[in-house]
Amino acid sequence: MEAKSLENRRPLADRLRPNDWSEIAGLESIDEKLLSKLKKGVGPLPSLILWGPPGSGKTTFARLLKSSYKDFVFVELSAVLSGVKEVKEICATSTPTILFLDEIHRFNKAQQDAFLPFIERGDITLVGATTENPSFYLNQALLSRTKVIKFSPLSEESLINVLKRAEELTGVSFDEGARKILAFVSQGDARKLINLVEAISEEGNSFSKEQIEKILNDPRILFYNEEEHYDLISAFIKSLRGSDPDAALFWGFKCLESGEDPRFLIRRMIIFASEDIGNADPRALGLSVATAESFDRLGLPEGRIPIAQCITYLATAPKSNRSYVAMNEAISAVKKYPRVEVPLHLRNAPTKLMKEFGYGKGYVYPHDSDETVSYLPFKERFYEPSDSGYERNIRELIKRRGQQ
Repeated sequence: MEAKSLENRRPLADRLRPNDWSEIAGLESIDEKLLSKLKKGVGPLPSLILWGPPGSGKTTFARLLKSSYKDFVFVELSAVLSGVKEVKEICATSTPTILFLDEIHRFNKAQQDAFLPFIERGDITLVGATTENPSFYLNQALLSRTKVIKFSPLSEESLINVLKRAEELTGVSFDEGARKILAFVSQGDARKLINLVEAISEEGNSFSKEQIEKILNDPRILFYNEEEHYDLISAFIKSLRGSDPDAALFWGFKCLESGEDPRFLIRRMIIFASEDIGNADPRALGLSVATAESFDRLGLPEGRIPIAQCITYLATAPKSNRSYVAMNEAISAVKKYPRVEVPLHLRNAPTKLMKEFGYGKGYVYPHDSDETVSYLPFKERFYEPSDSGYERNIRELIKRRGQQ
């Protein structure tokens, strides 16, 4: 009786964790040939990086490897609680070891380097789990010695199968509509789904779609990890650049509703106004800066209104990246001509001696003359105005200047 009581005290997510390969869901995105070898324990076990969102099965996958590779000792650590000292102690043993390091991205680059000699000598087989993009968080040296397996968010079907197992274990039941809602708000995260079931089970034993909607109060916003943060921002910027105000509003406010700092979104709009609109509509930069000031004065929720105005303005404004391109061209020219000197006619001549050496000689004051003067010591053109918006006027001005 006491053992049963202790079993019931374990979190539902732990009690539902698969103990066999046949029970684990959501492995459809993994290469079938590799997956088959790992399940059967065929051939050497390579060091692995398991990359995917929370609740996609990374930890379960790692733990099931010990059932396939029975000659290995399985050791589990968390990068939050452990350091290089613990890693070295484990690697010092002569027994073949699978070292599973959860949240490996929390180890800094120097700590990650500590694995390299042990992996190369075969002292350990490293299995690291991360929710963050390995390209940004893991050393290239470590990545070159491991195989990355990408996990995807669980499908609705997989989540509903997990939910049915939870129903069998807890005795709580949901109708089909309720199951679909729970699967939807879990956003591919099996752990989130199970925690929801555990919390909801305190409200009763049987639930309809309407009851679940009332309990959850429609919490359908996905709070995202860092990679999703960059994906949403990318979608937002590309929608602005593509002049789609509806998409820009959707992705922009999905960022904000998901917990993004509005100031970060506004900073990106200021950059966009100069980089992607530029002189095609010089007012865009002013409006973006004004949006930043407006938000600081208003705060939330009213501060969302000028943000929406700015988004729609930037999306529908004429576009030109010619100033941005010109900037990069000018920087390249600075590197191309590192020893270039300022021509004498452009130099300042505040003293008699400098005038005697020709400083300032030949300079034509533009306000007193229509003569065209070269201000570069070489022939290069960086800025080529487009035919978009106000920049069309600039192009004509430069064209006239060149014809004088």
